[in-house]
Amino acid sequence: MLIIYTAPKSPVRTSWSVVAPGMGNHGRGTKSRDQFGALCKSHGQLCCTLLPGSMPTGTRASGLIYREWWLLMGLVQLCSGTLTARNGSSQVISLNGKWEIQNSNSSVKLQGDVPGCVHSALYSWGIIKDPYIRFNDIAYKWIAHDEWIYSKTFTVPTEIRLLQRVSLVCEGIDTVSSISLNSILIGNTNNMFSRYTFDISKLIVEKNYIEIKFRSAVGWAKEKSTNHSYDIPPECPPEVQNGECHVNFIRKAQCSFSWDWGPSFPTQGIWKDIKIEAYNVFHLDYISYVPVFDKNTSQWMVVIESVFDVITTNPLQGRVEMKISELKVDQSRELTINPGQRAIKVIVKIDKNTPVALWWPKGYGSQTGYEMTIRFQFEKGNIVEKTIKVYFRSVELVEEPIASSPGLSFYLQINGIPIFLKGSNWIPADSFQDKISSNKLQILLKSVVDANMNTLRVWGGGIYESDEFYQLCDELGIMVWQDFMFACALYPTDTWFLDTVREEVTHQMRRLKSHPSIIVWSANNENEAAIASDWFSIPSKMREMYLKDYLSLYIKTIRIIILEMDNTRPFIPSSPTNGKETIREGWLAKNPYDMHYGDIHYYSYLDDCWNWKTYPRPRLASEYGFQSWPSFSTIYKVSVPEDWSYTSNFAYHRQHHSSGNEEMMSQAELHYRMPTNSDPLIQFQDTLYLTQVMQAQCIKLQTEFYRRSMTEIVDGLGHTMGALYWQLNDIWQAPSWSSIEYGGKWKMLHYYAKNFFAPVSTSGFEDRDILYIYGVSDLLEDQNFKLAIRVYKWDSLQPVCERITEELKFNARSSGPLYKESIPELLSQCSNATRQTHVVVFHLLHQGQPYGVQNWHFLSSLKEAKELLKPNITVSITQDKMVYVFTMVTSSIAPFVWLDVWDIPGRFSNNGFLLVEEKTSVCFYPWDSTTVEELEKALHVTTLRDIY
Repeated sequence: MLIIYTAPKSPVRTSWSVVAPGMGNHGRGTKSRDQFGALCKSHGQLCCTLLPGSMPTGTRASGLIYREWWLLMGLVQLCSGTLTARNGSSQVISLNGKWEIQNSNSSVKLQGDVPGCVHSALYSWGIIKDPYIRFNDIAYKWIAHDEWIYSKTFTVPTEIRLLQRVSLVCEGIDTVSSISLNSILIGNTNNMFSRYTFDISKLIVEKNYIEIKFRSAVGWAKEKSTNHSYDIPPECPPEVQNGECHVNFIRKAQCSFSWDWGPSFPTQGIWKDIKIEAYNVFHLDYISYVPVFDKNTSQWMVVIESVFDVITTNPLQGRVEMKISELKVDQSRELTINPGQRAIKVIVKIDKNTPVALWWPKGYGSQTGYEMTIRFQFEKGNIVEKTIKVYFRSVELVEEPIASSPGLSFYLQINGIPIFLKGSNWIPADSFQDKISSNKLQILLKSVVDANMNTLRVWGGGIYESDEFYQLCDELGIMVWQDFMFACALYPTDTWFLDTVREEVTHQMRRLKSHPSIIVWSANNENEAAIASDWFSIPSKMREMYLKDYLSLYIKTIRIIILEMDNTRPFIPSSPTNGKETIREGWLAKNPYDMHYGDIHYYSYLDDCWNWKTYPRPRLASEYGFQSWPSFSTIYKVSVPEDWSYTSNFAYHRQHHSSGNEEMMSQAELHYRMPTNSDPLIQFQDTLYLTQVMQAQCIKLQTEFYRRSMTEIVDGLGHTMGALYWQLNDIWQAPSWSSIEYGGKWKMLHYYAKNFFAPVSTSGFEDRDILYIYGVSDLLEDQNFKLAIRVYKWDSLQPVCERITEELKFNARSSGPLYKESIPELLSQCSNATRQTHVVVFHLLHQGQPYGVQNWHFLSSLKEAKELLKPNITVSITQDKMVYVFTMVTSSIAPFVWLDVWDIPGRFSNNGFLLVEEKTSVCFYPWDSTTVEELEKALHVTTLRDIY
């Protein structure tokens, strides 16, 4: 086959002349890259070869075909529509696409997509229904218990086969498999989180057959546990989760065997890219960097690590050139790679007189980065070039004595500025990773910054997230607290286990450490606390063995690798942890929940969440929360009418936290009247709504308490520098601690988060009949505001009294009291108001205008509120370009006004609010195209008074 390149006028469309068996004149004429690739495929040509001429003027950065043209060294491959470029002597053939899939006894045979998994393939062919519908997580357990085979035939051209090294590269295999090429076993996999490379140079032929046989992860984990010399708890998840056992014996997403917010779907499949890479002399496997600021010289440096596969038996001589044009960096140096050496480090120094723009978290500055080009040129014209985005920022975990408090501080400092971590915890966005589209990921992460968050904790029971996830966090200014994937369990430390963990951690560090968004490496989730609190009732004779295993895995293995590869970020052994105090106690603190050190996780579903005195006052709160149900518009898609009751089999099956449904109602009953509608469907909808009201108000009050404690020490406790509630997102449609439902819809909590995480906010609380109103500011400069306080009677839209303070100074990055007054005195001055008939509303004023959003303080539980009327809200909708304005008119005050447009994806500017004005407008921002008519038809309005 011969393809002759003719210089194009357009960088996207190219003129081709083709001579190939069976193609005739079909390949002649102007075609795009994708059209040409499809044409090759349709005529039975797996790979088509392009011999380029000179690069057309002005096309260097224009199209994928021409990018880095001068490095392509004369050969480009179009394989089944996928562009493959030659860098030096390196070529790539993607094996993504359709694969044959069959189960162990060949009773099921089908084609499936790669990347993908067996469940998704079965669903796409209609063999199974949506796994998330009703009880299908139980019905489809057979899929995970069976064993599946993936196979594919592919062709490799002669010019690729003749290169010195031909490798099969598997970016992600899920999980236990044996891989054969042309009926010869080439290797095995047992870790979902590792990258596998197999040398197939001696096996590759023109027409090839690859087969990947998967073991059942459930069966394999059970076998490993059975053959272990001693038990490693926990053996199984709680029965309510309908899960699988022994997940701690397999390096796979721990939540895939079930969790208290998610189903059991232990997937099998090729979940990331798979490809053939071929090259002469050498190949660049990884390139990563960390920025370092030398305080002695006041100079920035970039420490670059490059990992090569070198085929030669003699030292490889060459040069490396590094350019950052915007910073006037143009440096080069001699380079020698010795046989057996894989990783090399080079340092780029930035002239200290050159101004460097820093990467900042959201709300503190811009997320500036610089293009850095690294070019390796070795003997005999072997060249590879890589352009990466480089960001400069420093991270420091500050643990030092605090005045008037025993213990140590625990906060993150970015570029020398203390940062209050505002955010949540991230779990996998789906049980099936191939269902997470770029759009879905962008909606979730944009929702983070839209809610004034600056931090996500990537929780240790899921996965190391996708490259796109971290790139978006870099661009959006979202700081990432990165757990390694160990959670709520003890783990074996056999040689095979530690070996695969070393490979996993090394790979993930090389993949992730270049991201400025990652600010903490944490070895595990809650495993220090599990030992300290004896979660698993460990026999005393075994305790020393488990302590030894803990230190061997997290301290002697993971920590060593992290410190060798990146000493620019803090490492903590667990979350929660006592930081330096944990280290002093030999890496296992007696009480990892000590509020004088480190971070804590705190949950209490029985204490009254309105009582701020029940909350701990830690240095940093990295987990806390309350459950709620998703809205009916999310639930109805995976259920049927008989399920639409809070006490249905479906409602209990979907609840994976023991007594979770009862706990929600118990908390709600403290302060709200229960729904009393005679229509069972409306009763169910109202109950779901009430769980969201309860969750939003509870986490609002708790988070406001943590923000008030930022610069305050009370009884030796405080200086709280982070609030990360559990959890941000959902993995399926079910009750959970999330603030965003499966599908991206904001719960009431997420709207509240937008307000309680605002850069400047206020909050109120009572202590011994005294009303206190605090202010908190994340601003980098001091600012002055006035505070307006109004008292309303529940049955009137006119305030009965009002206070406006003098100018109040909000100190930068601090919290403190703004106002206090005796509640009885306040009420007596407001027409002899009572707690049950009135509510306090307050907001800031800046230069005479309302600033931010209003807040409120309820003077009694709302179930005791008197004269609370049904508001009879009417809504009109108008369109202003791509934004829709919802204008509400009410006849009375309405707490917890909830606007729901059902299946129309998007978010409101505000929702779940206390409505105290006769006419109020909010904006709706759709994520897909819609119309006023569609919104009017879909709109449902609910208030607290409407449900009883």
